Amino acid sequence: MDVNPAATSAAASAEPVPLPEPKRLGALARLAPEPMKVVLNWGRRYSLWVFNFGLACCAIEFIAASMARHDFIRLGVIPFAPGPRQADLMVVSGTVTDKMAPAVKRLYEQMPEPKYVISFGACSNCGGPYWDSYSVTKGVDQIIPVDVYVPGCPPRPEALLQGILKLQEKIARESLGERYGSARPSAAALQSGLVKPPAAPVQGDAR
Repeated sequence: MDVNPAATSAAASAEPVPLPEPKRLGALARLAPEPMKVVLNWGRRYSLWVFNFGLACCAIEFIAASMARHDFIRLGVIPFAPGPRQADLMVVSGTVTDKMAPAVKRLYEQMPEPKYVISFGACSNCGGPYWDSYSVTKGVDQIIPVDVYVPGCPPRPEALLQGILKLQEKIARESLGERYGSARPSAAALQSGLVKPPAAPVQGDAR
């Protein structure tokens, strides 16, 4: 049986071509020698722009930690980033309700890599005294990954300083190639599962 080469090439061209996975790390971060990675981690740990997600009373303790008495800017933490696209660190302080959870996740997804999260206070960690409420998310780690948990109700500003130091220690010894290179999420995994697009109207619907 003869096969038409033109038909075969046309059928092959009609099949979808898989696109390569996007490179989420630059060549310098992936291929840099170990001393250079130390320098990169050093610069990253001492230039954390913070996006504060203040949801309840713990946000007051966050503000106190940024004021003159505690002054976490001396640790290389810059508070009040203009927005999530300019932030490296999200501090979730307060009660995360089910209504607020989609906004928390959406803004986290808008932050550039590498990004970090500190869960500040019992409500953000596990729901706190409202853990049995019908409208409270049982911890922000149910919707986004958390790097450091700071316990307390509310925690003192010194506790937040300790949490920042723990995060900086984690950044100092991390490898971005191991963090992002092994398991790359698919496009479907990157789409928020909390916010559904509006349903398309049925053809012939009078609305």
